[in-house]
Amino acid sequence: MNIEELRAIQAPLKQRYQQEPEAALITLRAQGRVGEGVTCKIETGKGLVTAGLHPLGGGSGLEACSGDMLLEALVACAGVTLNAVAKALGITLRDARLEAEGDLDIRGTLGVAKDAPVGFKRITLKFILDTDASDEQVATLLKLTERYCVIYQTLAHPPQLQAVRAA
Repeated sequence: MNIEELRAIQAPLKQRYQQEPEAALITLRAQGRVGEGVTCKIETGKGLVTAGLHPLGGGSGLEACSGDMLLEALVACAGVTLNAVAKALGITLRDARLEAEGDLDIRGTLGVAKDAPVGFKRITLKFILDTDASDEQVATLLKLTERYCVIYQTLAHPPQLQAVRAA
């Protein structure tokens, strides 16, 4: 796809988002389940992943959206961390599912509205646990999972980030 084709796809989207800002608001989701050992299975439905634009940004919807991939990374990291911490604490998880949701306004990344942020405005990570652990044990499990999950901490306390041209 060249720039003209991309502009042709995005022009009506941009016009719509200017006229209907709510049409640019979406919630992305990712799901995973802790697996054997210290693993977490992510349900991407994409197999080998090729990233592309979200359909609200002009993509075909055939490729993975990087926003989805970010949420999937959070679910994967939190799932692995949860599984490891549960094992360390001696907590048996009969089942554990994780869900991440993130709200973003596509107008920001398309440059439609200067007041629309580029990126997620909110991300929520949910834990659905099947365990006999006490409420206190579960609270400790979640607190330590949050503390030791690299992706969670990276999002909660963003590192210095820069884009540079590689030689």
